[in-house]
Amino acid sequence: MSGRSALPHALRTEEDHALVETLYATEAPRLARSRGRRSDRHDAFDLVHDAFVRLLGLGPDRLRSLAQEKPVAYLWRIATSVGLDQAKRDLRRASDMHVPLDSVELVAPDMERQLEARSELRRVERAVQAMRPRTRAIFLAHRVDGMSYAEIAQACGIGVKGVEKQMSRAIAILAHELDHADDG
Repeated sequence: MSGRSALPHALRTEEDHALVETLYATEAPRLARSRGRRSDRHDAFDLVHDAFVRLLGLGPDRLRSLAQEKPVAYLWRIATSVGLDQAKRDLRRASDMHVPLDSVELVAPDMERQLEARSELRRVERAVQAMRPRTRAIFLAHRVDGMSYAEIAQACGIGVKGVEKQMSRAIAILAHELDHADDG
């Protein structure tokens, strides 16, 4: 028997293997491009990988029936579900890091300065909430948790350049919010 016996249970036959190979060759690049427009490239390839893992997890019978139906549409539905699951996880992670503004004790010499400080904190909070979940998580890991870019890169499975890019986005969003708040 060939090396196919080491493959997941969903790929027992040559036809199963051919279906997945064809789907991967045609749809993985399209899925990555589609997702890449909404997030960074690394996230896009993670989504494609996770979608194919879920597809293979269906089992041999379901995989064979998909070959007769619309495997491309099903794969895209899986990818959408994977993307939504990731967004929900990112949102939960970000909300776990949220500190209510009123619980922050401000130290200022007079009431006017306290109000100004609280107003600036609200602008910063709005800016942080406006960030994409991944950008927000990286920004908070660096600025709040004190993690280095290298530590964040390792934890997120991206390069230091990717962390720098996300931090640049975060700082630009903060600067924009603080600049526009001064206009009003």
